[in-house]
Amino acid sequence: MQINESSENYLETILILSKKLPVVRSVDIANELGFKKSSVSVAMKNLREKNHITVTDAGFIYLTEEGRQIAEMIYERHEMISGFLEKLGVSKEIAAEDACRIEHVISKESFSALKDFILSMK
Repeated sequence: MQINESSENYLETILILSKKLPVVRSVDIANELGFKKSSVSVAMKNLREKNHITVTDAGFIYLTEEGRQIAEMIYERHEMISGFLEKLGVSKEIAAEDACRIEHVISKESFSALKDFILSMK
């Protein structure tokens, strides 16, 4: 399940928006990320071709099972890493920015060890 960072960000954004909005549309994603709607449309086409999302005739975007798994993995990494950095004294804004970069490059093994460590501290 190899996927690029940009696609992971889009899937994570769709997941987050789906928790806040009744339906997710390209314009919602564009507004959330500060991207042009045309850029988002190209990305949605790519995600649709990879079977990570479905788009209804009305333009509503839904994660497929595979898309949801990827989005939830990235979201969990983001939440864990940003929370951990904040506990270390990093500001909320910097922790979120750094977590956004780390979440895409950390190996499964390292994240699993970090997660176990964080959970053992509770």
